Amino acid sequence: MATLDQKSPNVLLQSLCCRITGKSEAEVAHQFQYAVRVIGSNYAPTIERDEFLVSEKIKKELLKQRREADAALFSELHRKLQTQSVLKHRWSVLYLLLSLSEDPRKPSGRVGNYGALFAQALPRDAHSTPFYCTRPQSLALGYGERTAALSASVGTSGISSLGVYTLNGPTATPQSLLAGQPPQSAAGAQPLGSRLAWTLPVSCSPSSALALPATRPPLGPPAPSSRVVQPRRDGEVSEAALVRDILYVFQGIDGKFIKMSAQENCYKIDSKVVLCKSLRDLSSRLAELGWLHNKVRKYTDARSLDRAFGLVGQSFCASLHQELKEYYRLLSVLHSQLQVEDEQGVIVCTESSLTLRRLLVWMYDPKVRLKTLAALVDFCQGRKGGELASAVHSYGKTGDPQMRALVQHILSLVSNPILNFLYRWIYDGELEDTYHEFFVASDPNVKTDRLWHDKYSLRKSMIPSFIAMDQARKVLLIGKSINFLHQVCHDRTPPGKITPASKSADTPKDAAELLSDLEGAFQEKIDTAYFDTSKYLLDVLNRNYLLLEHLQAMRRYLLLGQGDFIRHLMDLLKPELVRPATTLYQHNLTGILETAVRATNAQFDNAEILKRLDVRLLEVSPGDTGWDVFSLDYHVDGPIATVFTRECMGHYLRVFNFLWRAKRMEYTLTDIWKGQMCNAKLLKTMPELSGVLHQCHILASEMVHFIHQMQYYITFEVLECSWDELWNKVQQAQDLDHIIAAHDVFLDTIISRCLLDNNSRSLLNQLRAIFDQIIEFQSAQDSLYRSALEELTLRLQFEEKKRQREEEGQWGVTAEQEAEEKKRIQEFQETIPKMRAQLRILTHFYQSIVQQFLVLLMTSSDESLRFLSFRLDFNEHYRAREPRLRASLGATRGRRLSNI
Repeated sequence: MATLDQKSPNVLLQSLCCRITGKSEAEVAHQFQYAVRVIGSNYAPTIERDEFLVSEKIKKELLKQRREADAALFSELHRKLQTQSVLKHRWSVLYLLLSLSEDPRKPSGRVGNYGALFAQALPRDAHSTPFYCTRPQSLALGYGERTAALSASVGTSGISSLGVYTLNGPTATPQSLLAGQPPQSAAGAQPLGSRLAWTLPVSCSPSSALALPATRPPLGPPAPSSRVVQPRRDGEVSEAALVRDILYVFQGIDGKFIKMSAQENCYKIDSKVVLCKSLRDLSSRLAELGWLHNKVRKYTDARSLDRAFGLVGQSFCASLHQELKEYYRLLSVLHSQLQVEDEQGVIVCTESSLTLRRLLVWMYDPKVRLKTLAALVDFCQGRKGGELASAVHSYGKTGDPQMRALVQHILSLVSNPILNFLYRWIYDGELEDTYHEFFVASDPNVKTDRLWHDKYSLRKSMIPSFIAMDQARKVLLIGKSINFLHQVCHDRTPPGKITPASKSADTPKDAAELLSDLEGAFQEKIDTAYFDTSKYLLDVLNRNYLLLEHLQAMRRYLLLGQGDFIRHLMDLLKPELVRPATTLYQHNLTGILETAVRATNAQFDNAEILKRLDVRLLEVSPGDTGWDVFSLDYHVDGPIATVFTRECMGHYLRVFNFLWRAKRMEYTLTDIWKGQMCNAKLLKTMPELSGVLHQCHILASEMVHFIHQMQYYITFEVLECSWDELWNKVQQAQDLDHIIAAHDVFLDTIISRCLLDNNSRSLLNQLRAIFDQIIEFQSAQDSLYRSALEELTLRLQFEEKKRQREEEGQWGVTAEQEAEEKKRIQEFQETIPKMRAQLRILTHFYQSIVQQFLVLLMTSSDESLRFLSFRLDFNEHYRAREPRLRASLGATRGRRLSNI
């Protein structure tokens, strides 16, 4: 190796040529010159220089040939070679060995018999022919698996169809435009760019090869031209000059005869130029490529330096640059061919010349691709980020496989930054979206207590069309859950332990593979991260912050579910709450609350819950008593405040005040009933009161029935049914959003069905009026009993005094005393009609309010409220008095029958 290293590269190359062909140095002069030009050219095929990959391919080839011992020997030698610094370019040596070892009979695109190739590949003027037109296929296209110039499976992806990357797939040859092309062989048709750049007939001049005759075999001398050259008119521009101009126009440069017209925004031939109509039309059709090129180039030049365009936009520009690079490679081949013709003096319009008609055929595929890019550029104007990716994705929905492959390749580059954003967000909870390209947005001004609700949101315009809305919602929840755990729950568990991070879209190839399986691998990645993160978050909330226990505490205390506690609390609070609201002190009420807790089953609740239970006094209005301003309160903070927000706690307080007032009515009617039962026997001695007392009993019974039915409706049909639905949803919730949504639905349901929403305002006003009548009735009955008991006491005292005087042997009463007693009794009896009238008015007013309330219930759209009206008037007592109830009931039955 030391001896070889001391020799010059030319000597080594000449020795290699001699070794391959088996000839002497004098006989390989042409091959040597050709090899020098190939090595000295600026052509740089994009081959993946992976030494490990090449070595593995060599071992696979040896194993296919059942040479296991040679494969093991090669592996050992390669390992030793890696530990030494003898060779600097091991990959090149291994690649050469792999290429030389291939069987030339295989349709793999490589030529293994280099001796046969060199013997017939070089033209006679090999020393003067550019390498673009005469390079051996295997050396020029040494891509490995990527290209094969003579194979049907050869594909190209660039605009020039020269084959630099294979993500876009093969470029089909337009058969209708290849005049006289022979039928496809069993191996398939060769790509157009491959025929142009690499597969020129190896035993003819490059000029004759470009003619692509239909009857000439791939190898052999060119047939004589049969075309008749028409003489040009005086001053007429030659076709060769037009070809030169067209090659400049292809690059967006004005030619001598073809220039850009600013007014018409197109390339035009000067009207003063003498030119036949056919050539003028061909030139105009070819000049369209220059206009398309300028459109794409203008977009990339304007956007490449715009940092606000973002990473997605820069990726889009990079993909356009790649396509333009392949386009420029084709132009370089055409330009080299034109130089060859100039040097050799090829006659214009002969079989071997570069003509406009042949350019039209060869530029068909590039033109189609440029049209696609130009349309894509127009469609993507003003778009960025995910919106730009959606625009590119929409262009891939086509039946043309060539266009679809092109768009898919561009989409893989454009979506790569978006997928990297996505994986960073769902696996680390980090959002580094400087240019607002991602579909998850963050508001840095939102405080921690509103992190879950307001800090993160979806930018719907930036959601790529290949990502479904359900997937986008899950992506938002995953990252939001990670940040909620870290910032609100103060959980320091690394995200990698919650859900293991999978391989991200580090390269466009990874992105392309992921986009090809959106409903499979991509959906699986999102679902796995979503379920793992959401489950961990709910476990933390239930285990560390007792979320479910706090939810049950709301039901027991603020929704009056703990019956023994509420009853005992009302008994203890009654002396305080009957006083004016201005005389109440919160610390006194708090002490009573603690006493009620210690005396009931509430004492067995978690201490964390009991310490949050408190007393709250509402705003005082003139004339309010303690019953009107008293309320229980429940303090929430930390993570549970995300579920029990201020709005939710406001709803809980509204419901509590309504339930507390309804409970007070039940408590009041109980006191009324106690008074009637206790005083019934005492007042039997006063028969004049029997009618009034009977009237009190009837009215009290109506009120008790009404309140009992309302309590049943509120407690069982509203609270219990809604709570059961909430609890089932909470148990089945997959993420925190499901719990919050179920809780909000629960509160909305009980507010609407407890007549606390705006649509039920009239019903609530009627119900409050009924409650007020119950309070007035209590006052009227207490006044009646007070007067009756005072009168009874005076009568008993008179009788007792009379009896004592009789026992002493005296007259029981004097005439004057008896007259005074009769006068007093008569005055009391005169007050009874007033009492009866007051009760009659109270009864009439109460019944009229109840009737209006029933009418509103009957006309309600809520079926449960209509059924409540049936229970409140089950014996049709009010219906007989109110015609509107009969009409409403008939209309309701008609609607039910029509539905049946």
